[in-house]
Amino acid sequence: MIVIHHNPDCGTSRNVLAIIKAAGYTPVVIEYLKVGWTKPQLQALFAAANLTPKTALRKTKSPAQELGLLQESVSEETIFSAMLEHPVLVNRPIVCTAKGVKLCRPSEAVLDILEQWPKGPFAKEDGEQIIDDKGERC
Repeated sequence: MIVIHHNPDCGTSRNVLAIIKAAGYTPVVIEYLKVGWTKPQLQALFAAANLTPKTALRKTKSPAQELGLLQESVSEETIFSAMLEHPVLVNRPIVCTAKGVKLCRPSEAVLDILEQWPKGPFAKEDGEQIIDDKGERC
């Protein structure tokens, strides 16, 4: 089973979802901006993906600056608590597969945790080719 924590308004997230589907998977799609995060869920995702709140913090197009979360002195726990209150602060997409859990930025990073890839050639929505006609990563 593949799970993607997805924001449909994000191009990177849409690209990752398209890659997963083109590879033949039917993922569980969790729109985390609608459902939010639980503390145990976010802790487990971060542990599995080897992330910390600081490394997973979405710094642009989020309230991180306004909340004072970009200062070096801000603790991991403060950032984590803010992520629970403001789900948009978590960078995305985060994908869970049998091969691991990964923050998939750039979108082609999802290939590292997929057992099978889309048939090539395959391009992102902006036209950038990520798999060539031989099925190899560009």
